[in-house]
Amino acid sequence: MSTLHRPAGTLCAGDDPVVLTPDDAGWTYTGLRVLRLAAGESRTVHTGEFEAFVLPLSGSCTVRVDGLTFELEGRETVFTRVTDFAYVPRDAEVELSTVHGLEVALPMARCTRRLEAEYGPAEQVPVEVRGAGQATRQVTSFGVPGVWDHADKLNACELITPDGNWSSYPPHKHDEASDCEVVNEEIYYFRIADRDGITPSATGFGLHRTYTADGSLEENVAVRDGDVFLVPHGYHGPCIAAPGYPMYYLNVLAGPAPERSMAFCDDPAHAWIRSQWAGEPSDPRCPVTSHEGRRV
Repeated sequence: MSTLHRPAGTLCAGDDPVVLTPDDAGWTYTGLRVLRLAAGESRTVHTGEFEAFVLPLSGSCTVRVDGLTFELEGRETVFTRVTDFAYVPRDAEVELSTVHGLEVALPMARCTRRLEAEYGPAEQVPVEVRGAGQATRQVTSFGVPGVWDHADKLNACELITPDGNWSSYPPHKHDEASDCEVVNEEIYYFRIADRDGITPSATGFGLHRTYTADGSLEENVAVRDGDVFLVPHGYHGPCIAAPGYPMYYLNVLAGPAPERSMAFCDDPAHAWIRSQWAGEPSDPRCPVTSHEGRRV
């Protein structure tokens, strides 16, 4: 059994779908929690040595931290809207509360600097269409360098891949310091929509590949709603959404570089495909969402 692919339910703690620390992953920096709160419930989270984003996956919430209060307008599901979010620092006591119920992701990174908590409004989150043809996908860059610079180590973004399309392609890596890449540990957290294209469901599936050029690592797995895949090193991609089942994933990255970066190197065997996109139309289904809601 793969130790990098963690199927839904294998990282749960009580009602919380995912509790993953760097120690659980076998690395140093990157972690993820996904919490589930019932209607009217409040929860206190202690960040300890980790900075984090508070990212609603479904529902809305109030965040109280360091004497500040942020009202996060969320979404019905990850396939319906770009959401508000918040940054919370290490060594903080964070109170989360919800009126109607909440599922929320906390992408985390072990860090040394303590920054102030800050609110991120959905209308300021860039939504980008990348690729072309069947490699068209939406990238929602809420927590990446150059867009969100208020973090010490943590990087995060969301992707939506329409059903039948490929993303994380061409395959790429970021496991050494070089002219084109920095070292980052990366988490993929998947959600798969049902046939309505909106509601996450265990029915659908997608595919994910992680490998090394020398063949010492070769993982080709089917991923379902709520699965996690860990990328400690090697090329990763593509992620393929099965026909009929759109794919979402949250990428969480952190590493030892003194400055946050998501720089990567393409697999040279497949990098040529980028030059083909200039003359190929994008899939008109993208972008799927914005801060105003679902587009199609």
